[in-house]
Amino acid sequence: MLSKKKVCVMGLGYIGLPTAAILANRGYQVHGVDIKQHVVDMVNRGEVPIVEPELDRFLRTAIKEGSLSASIDPAPADVFIIAVPSPFHSDKLNNITQSPIPNISFIMEASKSIAPYIKPGNLVLLESTSPVGTTNRMADELLSCGVSLDSIFVAHAPERVLPGHIMDELVRNDRIVGGVNVESTRQAASFYKTFVEGNVLETSAKTAEMAKLAENSFRDVNLAFANELSILCDDMGIDVRELISLANKHPRVNILSPGCGVGGHCISVDPWFIVDSANGKAKLIEQARRTNDLKPDWVVQKIKEHVLAFKKDFGRMPNLSCMGLTYKPDTDDLRESPALYIAEELNSSFDITVVEPNIKLHASLNLVTYEQGLQADVCIYLVAHSEFGVLELKDRDLDFCGLQAS
Repeated sequence: MLSKKKVCVMGLGYIGLPTAAILANRGYQVHGVDIKQHVVDMVNRGEVPIVEPELDRFLRTAIKEGSLSASIDPAPADVFIIAVPSPFHSDKLNNITQSPIPNISFIMEASKSIAPYIKPGNLVLLESTSPVGTTNRMADELLSCGVSLDSIFVAHAPERVLPGHIMDELVRNDRIVGGVNVESTRQAASFYKTFVEGNVLETSAKTAEMAKLAENSFRDVNLAFANELSILCDDMGIDVRELISLANKHPRVNILSPGCGVGGHCISVDPWFIVDSANGKAKLIEQARRTNDLKPDWVVQKIKEHVLAFKKDFGRMPNLSCMGLTYKPDTDDLRESPALYIAEELNSSFDITVVEPNIKLHASLNLVTYEQGLQADVCIYLVAHSEFGVLELKDRDLDFCGLQAS
């Protein structure tokens, strides 16, 4: 088994930084890399640039003990972990005529940047969620940079964690690892077994890539069913949350809770990776993704109808407060957030304030405390943050996140 004492983590975001902090607390000497200088500076000061419970404690310990440092440049290591974004080529939301095209350029650039530091016996791991075949393309990129693939090991190990529980789930959850060849799989599994308490499941790189995409597409399809039910029930004058509660009494039914849309860096993105490579065959997955992408526009329309009804009753336009901006409760993560999209759409037409307890400032939105937000004529609950759970909804408030579901 290889001696893997030094680890270079490329990307210090929502996955890379927690991974680096955990490894640094498990006996590894970790060198973290990020293209943003302010992120590098914060990490070196022991400051956490993201909201994630327990991460600050792990990071401070690692910095204090000298087992973790950060830079904008890579460094020699035994293990290289690439945990950079894998977005789309276009950031346009709710495009009903064309599917987004995956953008793996950050992965390729990270591969190029570590190539000069790779030596025989090194293990190169891709943790970024990726279209099927990306790990092999990464290996080809290393080869084109002069790295001999015969002397190193390359594998994919997709993260499978829930924001807000990352520090626990990085260790406790089962982990899938898949190499570009059998020995790469074995070496990757040996590395993860040094800090993962769950099972480490061995497969091929392509299967590991598809497994992550399938997991999130499964969730997306089920959320699309719930969101479509919410639209149908609204037309029929049915309380969708009461309906779901009753239907879920069936021993083999488990309908999820509808929301204002589906966001985040995984569930709202990964299904498109399958659609892009499916040659038109991923019909259910694609339709579910479009259903969820269109839900925020439906919410905006319902709010506008509510505003017009208020104006008719009171002879004036109401002031609005959007409660929550992030894509899920109790995080600062705005990636692909339907709540953010809704707030920005409303901000272009109405007098609104925004309550988001996990974010201090926003470039275009007026953030206020929840005490100030409650003074609005209409509070629009978009995210079920724990701070909102104790609040009492007024008659004209709108609840799109099931904050006080029956």
